[in-house]
Amino acid sequence: MLRYSIIIFSILCISFTNVVIASQQYQSKYVGQEKRLIKSLSKDDIEQLKNGKGWGLAKAAELNGMPGPSHILQMKDEISLSKEQEEKIRSLFEDMKSKAIPLGNELIGLERKLNESFANRTITSELLDQQLSSISEVRKNLRYVHLQTHLVTPTILTAEQIHKYNQLRGYGSDDACDNPPKGHDSKMWKEHNDCQ
Repeated sequence: MLRYSIIIFSILCISFTNVVIASQQYQSKYVGQEKRLIKSLSKDDIEQLKNGKGWGLAKAAELNGMPGPSHILQMKDEISLSKEQEEKIRSLFEDMKSKAIPLGNELIGLERKLNESFANRTITSELLDQQLSSISEVRKNLRYVHLQTHLVTPTILTAEQIHKYNQLRGYGSDDACDNPPKGHDSKMWKEHNDCQ
């Protein structure tokens, strides 16, 4: 009897272990995101879009040595901006935000509609195509606003200031993953730099 109890207990343990392993194997990396109001946007995404922040849309410029105005203004003392440069950069920044904020809000609204179409099961292939086209157009325009600003910003700076900017941002450093630049969220910096 004891022998059969041990065998049954062993089978149950193995079965339970297999269920646990299988559930871990198939568990989505999106667990918890199903509770979001807009499933495709995090709270941070929405905050960035509402406030005209970069949202990673200007990486092509930023990571190729073409700074944008936001960080330039944050480090104006370290890169020795003149008053005239600061005024031009600030004006460029305000212009960018005045264009980016409405586009960001529009993108949030379009993502909300897409989410609702799936949630209430009214989505069709035609509606999906229309909604994705609208989202793509607004996202393209928003990205253009940010990248265009990165095109203009370097024309206001000297080569030395751009070099100092890139140093302060940690670009080209061998230990970028270990030393996020001052003022950066460590987790976001590591994510943007593909740190493990």
